[in-house]
Amino acid sequence: MTPSPLIYLSAVVVFGIAAQWLAWRLKLPAILLLLAVGFAFGQWLPVDKYIEPELLFPAVSLAVAVILFEGGLTLRFRELRSTGGSVWRLVTIGCLITGVLGALAARFLIFDAWPIAILAGAIFTVTGPTVVIPLLRAIRPSGRISKIAKWEGIVIDPIGAMLAVLVFEAIKSAGVGAAAATVAYELVEVLATGLIVGGGVAFLLIILFEQNWIPDFLDAPVLLASVLGVFAASYMITGQAESGLVTVTVMGIVLANQRRVEIEHLIKFKESLGVLLISVLFILLSGRISPTDISQLGANGFLFLVVLILLVRPLSVFAATLGTKINWKERTFLAWLAPRGIVAAAVASVFVLELEHVLDDPGQLGLSADYAELLKSDTQLLVPLTFLVIIATVATYGLTAGALALRLGLADQNPQGLLIAGAGPFARAAARAVRKEGFQVLLVDSNRENIRAARMDDLPCRHGNILSETLQDDLDLSGLGRFLALTPNDEVNSLAVIAMRNVFGRAGVFQLPVNKVRLTQEGREDAAPVEGRRLFDDGLTFSELNRRVVSEEGVIKKTMLTEEFDFAAFLRQHGASAIVLFILLAKSKSLSVKVAGETQPPQQGQKIISLVSSTPPEEQENLDEPLE
Repeated sequence: MTPSPLIYLSAVVVFGIAAQWLAWRLKLPAILLLLAVGFAFGQWLPVDKYIEPELLFPAVSLAVAVILFEGGLTLRFRELRSTGGSVWRLVTIGCLITGVLGALAARFLIFDAWPIAILAGAIFTVTGPTVVIPLLRAIRPSGRISKIAKWEGIVIDPIGAMLAVLVFEAIKSAGVGAAAATVAYELVEVLATGLIVGGGVAFLLIILFEQNWIPDFLDAPVLLASVLGVFAASYMITGQAESGLVTVTVMGIVLANQRRVEIEHLIKFKESLGVLLISVLFILLSGRISPTDISQLGANGFLFLVVLILLVRPLSVFAATLGTKINWKERTFLAWLAPRGIVAAAVASVFVLELEHVLDDPGQLGLSADYAELLKSDTQLLVPLTFLVIIATVATYGLTAGALALRLGLADQNPQGLLIAGAGPFARAAARAVRKEGFQVLLVDSNRENIRAARMDDLPCRHGNILSETLQDDLDLSGLGRFLALTPNDEVNSLAVIAMRNVFGRAGVFQLPVNKVRLTQEGREDAAPVEGRRLFDDGLTFSELNRRVVSEEGVIKKTMLTEEFDFAAFLRQHGASAIVLFILLAKSKSLSVKVAGETQPPQQGQKIISLVSSTPPEEQENLDEPLE
């Protein structure tokens, strides 16, 4: 029984999100499972039977525009202070080398005609945030190299798509001179359109949001409509839909770097929409090809992958970064990080459809019938080759880049630092104590006053919503191995723990116990479930911890336990109100977070960081040192 289009489209969404969830559970790149689901769908339920190509590919272009706009929202110019030169060289010199060498490899191994080989070389210059950022989040390399890889992955997408547009225009032009003139004109037109339209609409939105001329419930719809509108406007101006990718990226970067209006709530909407679009697009596009299409590439397809991964990428990275400040270890890691994603798949699929229409009338292009047939046969190989490259690069880099980063010393196998959600008085005091012992900390809070106070204490911090996936992707997690949810909101704490499990694992996420007193006062029983390991002690809540610190009733101290002054002596000195927060193991230089209900007391030779009364009994000798 053939399902109806309604059932088919519903199944695509359901299976797409299910693949995302399963990939999260198995800690695998989601794109691999999405492609597997797409191939299965294509065998039993051909895409073209339900969605006409004339409707599918414009929808694909619009979806890619939204995805690239979301990527642009994560790019902050402040990250380029130490990495801008490297990023610029990678997206110019590196991109050019990748395109040229990729075209050469494609021509001699896959295609019989230069035009399609050059088009393939342009398409394979792209990587993309949908595959690069999840890898960086899992690997957590050192800050500088993470920022370089993220910027390259996002900026290279519209550049690669634009190069493909220019090559496509050259194919449609007659004669070398005419092609060169067309390419130059198209390049200037696309760049000017992107800067003027994308930047202009972004500034207009800033004014509208700043003047409160858009109600809150229309913020996200207006932003989405603006993205689609500027994409369509670029198409109307340039005649090429893919030129709009530059425009939406510029629009996203401008919005990300302004400080006049808050856009965190809009970013969260775009994140959810982006996940949905990626899931659907990969299934639909991969469903249009079959394993047989890929197998026809034969041994040459495998050889092309070897050249692309082992020769083209390393040469482009090392040549582009010569003379920059990044070292050989960072170059090596970058040379082993170039997975292809949805933009490569979408651009290849769109251009194949357009080329097939163009080549139906070879006389219009001044081509002989034989040469037109040659181009047609090459065109039929472009999409299978693109999906082969996507599968191979995601699998190769996804399974090995983490081990390489550890081997190069760019990632910590057992990071001990703390990522803390919340920058209230207690969180700042605890962070100061941990940092003084040589461990890294990073505080995240949406309260500007808390962030200002953290900066006054010289603590690393970020302003933003910890639940924002864009913020999570933007955080430098190098050296951070545990997550502490210390916000005043129990629901936020639980949701943040769920979001961070994929990064730190179940054993590495902690949250404060639920404030049952507050729930009773509010007449509520709907306490948020405690999703992380309970911090410190069941009786301690956010309010109680902050009260002790703010009132100076409590003080955070460090104590070295010895044979003469063991934990029992510590309790006799400070009483039952003393709360152990962290335990430091001097020999292994590790930090342990105290968990509620833990019965094993700290041992001799360990150093404890604790919250104790600021006025201990005077008759006792104070054998520990205050940290404040």
